[in-house]
Order: sequence, then C-alpha cells, then structure tokens
Amino acid sequence: MVDSLLATTDPGDEVILTDPTYAGMINRVRLAGAIPRFAGCRVIDGQWRLDVDSLRAAVTPATKALFLQNPTFPSGMVFNQKEWQAIVDLVVERDLHLIYWPFMESILFDGRPLIHPVSFEGMRERTVNLGTVSIEYRMIAWRVGWVVSDADTADAIGMVHIYNGLVASGFCQAGAIAALRSDPSDLTTAVAEFQRRRDVVMGQLEGLPAISASGGWALLLDTEAMDISPPDASKRLLEQKVAATPMTAWGETVAPRHVRFVFSREPVERLHELGDRVRKALT
Repeated sequence: MVDSLLATTDPGDEVILTDPTYAGMINRVRLAGAIPRFAGCRVIDGQWRLDVDSLRAAVTPATKALFLQNPTFPSGMVFNQKEWQAIVDLVVERDLHLIYWPFMESILFDGRPLIHPVSFEGMRERTVNLGTVSIEYRMIAWRVGWVVSDADTADAIGMVHIYNGLVASGFCQAGAIAALRSDPSDLTTAVAEFQRRRDVVMGQLEGLPAISASGGWALLLDTEAMDISPPDASKRLLEQKVAATPMTAWGETVAPRHVRFVFSREPVERLHELGDRVRKALT
C-alpha cells in the first residue's frame, strides 16, 4: 500500500478515503506524506451507503487519488452499482488514480454481486489493484501480495519497492500459490459461515443501534446514539469479556461514534452469548 501511495502521490497531495475506513490505510497515507480527506458514509434502511455528495465535496485541486476497499473494513459496506459509477465518474473526470485494496471483495453477503472497478470504461489504466491472500484465504500475517496496474505506474511502484520493501519468503509464496489454486468451494463455504455469524450477531444486537454488514468480517455499533462514548463502551464491554474496538481513529466524524465487533473468528455458539453481555455492559 505504501509503495503504491509513494508512486502515485507527492508530499502534500490529498487522498480520499471513506469514513469509516481501516486506520492502517489512513496512517499509510500520512506515511507517504500525503493528506487524508474523507468521504462520509451514512446508514440508510439499516445498511451503510456512500454519501456521493460528500465524496464530491472532498475533492480539491490537490486530490491525486482515491484509496478504497470493497467491502470496507470495519463497516462491511459494499458499494452498489450507483456508488461505483459515482466513484468512476469522479476518477475519470479529474484524471485521478484509484488505489483499490480488494482484500475482502469475494466476502459478500445476501447474494450481492462482485463489481470490480476495472469493469468500468476508462478505469483499467487508472486503477492500482492491490491483491493479497490475507483475508479471503484466511492467511493473515503471511504478507504475500501483488500489484496490478498500467505499465508506467507498475514500473514506478516496482522502483519504490526496491528501496522500501522486503521479499516474501519462498515458504510464504508457496503457501499463497496453494491457496490461490485451492477449490473455490472452500471460499464459498467460508463466506456462508461468515454470513451466518453476521446474522447471529445482528439478532443478538436487535433493538440496539448496530448496522448490518453487507460483506467482510466486522460490523459497527453506534454507542454515541446510546449516550456512551466508544472508548467508555469498549472498557465496559471488556469487563463483560467482549472485545469491541473504539473506532476513534478510523475516520473523521462518522467512525468515531462506533465500536467494532469482529464476528469472523467467533463460533456461533459463543456469539449467542453476545446479546446478554452487551446489554449488561451498556444498558
């Protein structure tokens, strides 16, 4: 990610991310010397949606790139066709780069289609696609990835990486190849289980201001709507043996209202204990 940002931006340039978004992405923008700007997301009919007006308002003459995930972490928002079109229109009109990290793009719930930005006209030469086996293949910390982009950008990223990166070990590369060649039904089975766990969590949090995830590994609870600050809520939940991270640094105005529940690692049997513990801590 840092290599791609260093290759496509200069210090002082601006990069647009969603709010909420992964804090590691925000900090990598800063490490590259660029300035993060945020397109707000909002909840409509119980699901996260990109605020297209906020996206356009975030653009300035200093904007050089959009840095996006789909689904987004931590909210589990999945861009629909209309939102992708708004992103594409902006990128093409302003001649920007889209730095796209699709590390969960196949973890989609409720029959949602996979929409890739490169499928839109004019995006093949503007998209920097950051691939990884970390999430979809459950290989967190293996640190094996790849970049696909137009030739000039790929050359620039390769030059940056010579001075800024390490080579993945042969063992890790062999493991990544094995994962990529695995039976696709393995991923399908995993996604179905993640959706089942999402459904259980939403059932356990029924009546509380939790926002359903359309994909990915996590979902958010708006504790500010309960008149509890996210750091205080996190502390109170931990006393009930529930780990819920405050999203204080995961955006600008939207994310800091929430705590995050990661449901992907918990078996359904344990998730059925969540509701009582959350209510004991927060209500």
